Amino acid sequence: MAPSPPTAPRTWSRGPRTPACWPALVWGRRVKCAAKAGEILTEDDVYCSCLAKTLCHVPVPVTVGFYAPFGCRLHLMLDKITALMQQEATQREAEELQRVQCRPRSVRGWGFPQLLWYLVFLQPVITEVHLRRKNVKFLFIRFSAWQYAGTDKLWAGLVTTLCEGIRHHYGALPFSVYSVMGNKPGATPGFCQREWHCRLRVCLALLALLAALSLGVGLLYLSVGSRSLGHGGANGSLLQVVGGAATTLSGSGLLMAVYSVGKHLFVSQRKKIERLVSREKFGSQLGFMCEVKKEVELLTDFLCFLEIYQQCRLRVVLEVTGLDTCYPERVVGVLNAMNTLLSDSHAPFIFILVVDPSILAACLESAGSMKGTADNGYLFLNRTVTLPFSVPIMGRRTKLQFLHDAVQSRDDLLYREMTRKLRPPGGAGDGEGTRLLGVETRAGAERAQSRIDAEAARRIQEALFCLHDERDCLYEYVPDNVVSMRRIVNTVPITVRLLQQQQQGDFVGPSPRQAVAWVVLANQWPCRLSWVLQCLEDRQQAGGAPDARARLWDVFCDNSHELHTMTKALQNVLDLDGDPELFERFLDSDFPFTVAEAQSLLRCTVNLDHSIRRRMGLIRAVSALKPPSPPKSPAHDAPHAANGANQAPRAAVSGHFAGHTPAHAREAHHPQDWVQWGKPRPVA
Repeated sequence: MAPSPPTAPRTWSRGPRTPACWPALVWGRRVKCAAKAGEILTEDDVYCSCLAKTLCHVPVPVTVGFYAPFGCRLHLMLDKITALMQQEATQREAEELQRVQCRPRSVRGWGFPQLLWYLVFLQPVITEVHLRRKNVKFLFIRFSAWQYAGTDKLWAGLVTTLCEGIRHHYGALPFSVYSVMGNKPGATPGFCQREWHCRLRVCLALLALLAALSLGVGLLYLSVGSRSLGHGGANGSLLQVVGGAATTLSGSGLLMAVYSVGKHLFVSQRKKIERLVSREKFGSQLGFMCEVKKEVELLTDFLCFLEIYQQCRLRVVLEVTGLDTCYPERVVGVLNAMNTLLSDSHAPFIFILVVDPSILAACLESAGSMKGTADNGYLFLNRTVTLPFSVPIMGRRTKLQFLHDAVQSRDDLLYREMTRKLRPPGGAGDGEGTRLLGVETRAGAERAQSRIDAEAARRIQEALFCLHDERDCLYEYVPDNVVSMRRIVNTVPITVRLLQQQQQGDFVGPSPRQAVAWVVLANQWPCRLSWVLQCLEDRQQAGGAPDARARLWDVFCDNSHELHTMTKALQNVLDLDGDPELFERFLDSDFPFTVAEAQSLLRCTVNLDHSIRRRMGLIRAVSALKPPSPPKSPAHDAPHAANGANQAPRAAVSGHFAGHTPAHAREAHHPQDWVQWGKPRPVA
């Protein structure tokens, strides 16, 4: 049956000093080039593109922390990421088709009976050919926690949504057949290239049942025929008994198999889990979570079977939204369910956790069931998330595009969307020259993007090599925690791709070694790095441009006294930082980042929680406020003013001759009582 067609480390180099606005100018140049190619490229498009490319290569299972304040254009960015991942999957499928000259099998149309045949009679085997496949298919499932916020078991809604989404996409019958007769894919014993082996036991059992059924039917026919001819007797009765027994046994075996398939067909996994949850005291039942885990393992094995059948890699992307609008106990249940789904090291799941980290951390800390386990919500979140992605501040092009869409009425937006879909590719009134020019422009843009991707892949390999190079000192700052190692390794490709997009043109930015060192810095000391960046931002907003050649360590030393006064308010955030002595050695000697380099890398930083900086900025702004002085009576002000005028010359003369400065004057001009950036520091 023919299947249907498928749809060595670099040395430290700071580089030339560049103004802070140069990356924006470079990105603006890329926007103009993209506009010529017929598309609008904003800053959000660049960030979403880099994250989508990384998710196509990242090992699974993985949990992406999509961090942003509530209502910050999250759904629009999720839609862009979904479209870009589908586009990347289509491109990789075309490249794989050119490489192997073999089309993937389909699960729809004429491929559906073939899928059922493979499910019953063939055993899949994981071979080296399958592991080297690069084409990938994505299945996107969106789970809105707000829809299940009123239920007591929010985590059950997450599991059932995942099961129902996979069941709806591939059909209920294939999964039901696999639940009854499917077998877990095995590993190849050697270098065998055969991906399918015949299931001899199933074939022999089916042949035996069919043979017994045929024999029984034949004996019954002979017994009936002998009676009709008048030759019945003991032989006819014996034939009838043996034929009835054979027919009954073989028929009951076939009916039991059909009944099991029909039971799984009408009683889905969602109904099973809901039935378990609806029982009283289900949480205290022994082995309840074990039953849920078995259902998840069955689902994972089914997806692994489909990977080998479709000759591609499958990735199930579950987008979890609205979790920061639920009660704390519900939030804890969803995170525990995610850990249950991710406990299998071969599960093809990509979780995108769309939350405000400050709200989620507060929910975890206030949950009664997490006392002693998640006293610090940020630490618990770091143990769950393996790829943090903090949504950056809205860029200039993105803001202008949003404002333009907001000015337009809804009818105008709908009309523009409809006309864009109905417009022919070349345009009705365009000439042949215009169409050829458009084709050449798009081809040139595709060639330029392919060169950028190739260079980005080379720089990613160079950056990752610096992590495990024993001649480099960078590995000494990487923690011993395996989850932190995965966070760093998963973040490096996004950071390097963003730098590659930023460095187009004459701009020479940070090297790959600097990029991976910056990722380690943001992962190990997020509080101290956020404090330095907040001080630089406050200085810039105050109207004074910071020295581009100043080191970040010097900036931290000048403002460390003020950070010490905020220890009580920032206790949970300070617990995220690693060894302070290593932080000093990192910025002072091994990786002396400057202000200019920090400003270049800040646009590419996705693993630093921006809510920490917002919290620091609010605390710093409140501490800078001065209480109003109490009103004074004019009658009392005159004598005090006269006495002050008479005593001031004597105090000044005595102080001058004594060679000392008054105490209040010393306090007023003490350099440690004032922040370097011009804000008063609270006196300890």
